[in-house]
Amino acid sequence: MIDFKIEKIAPLCEKFGVIIDEKITDRLNRYGNLLLEWNEKINLTAITEPEDVLYKHFYDCILFLKACPLEKGSSIIDVGTGAGFPGMVLKIVRPDLKVTLLDSLNKRLVFLNEVINDLGLEGIETVHMRAEDAGKSKIHRESYDVATARAVASLPVLLEYCSPLVKKGGIFLSMKGPSAKEELTLCKNAIKVLGLSEPNIICETLTGDEQRAFVSFKKISQTPPKYPRKPSDISKQPL
Repeated sequence: MIDFKIEKIAPLCEKFGVIIDEKITDRLNRYGNLLLEWNEKINLTAITEPEDVLYKHFYDCILFLKACPLEKGSSIIDVGTGAGFPGMVLKIVRPDLKVTLLDSLNKRLVFLNEVINDLGLEGIETVHMRAEDAGKSKIHRESYDVATARAVASLPVLLEYCSPLVKKGGIFLSMKGPSAKEELTLCKNAIKVLGLSEPNIICETLTGDEQRAFVSFKKISQTPPKYPRKPSDISKQPL
């Protein structure tokens, strides 16, 4: 079993109030091992070196809680969760959160259900659905305190997919790379149409010179019923 040396990031996390105790360390290590084991069967991640998994996956996702402190028991939906980043890491680190992992590819959810069962996690579910369908669903539309997406699509596209899932007063937070500020220049109309606040952007360093931008928007009014549109319309004519 690989030891991902979680103790390396524990002091960094403690600075913004996240305590990585023994139970969390054990669960993150187990999650990492399952990730690499399953990655040999299905494509979950291109990041496989333990040091890279530690900083570019685990620490990256935990930094979410620095950029967006969550109240106890908050509900969060991770759109296009893939291998479970950031949703699974957030659940491990903050067991009080109610987490929904949404993905259109079922084999990824089979992996995530294995992780959930192996770690004995409660208050977390997987949903096999496309984001635009979830946004129209009575179960999911405007049902979450927070929606998030990591490395899924451009910001104008993400805003239309994710903001319909957030309650009025809630937050959409996108985890982006160096292109974040450039993408934001294309979002002015989407922000207005979808009922969002002006964005807040926080930049962090993961390791070396690799940067992460956390871009958050508050939902200040309900999303008009016509959104999200069909994927073809969203991609051809972003808001």
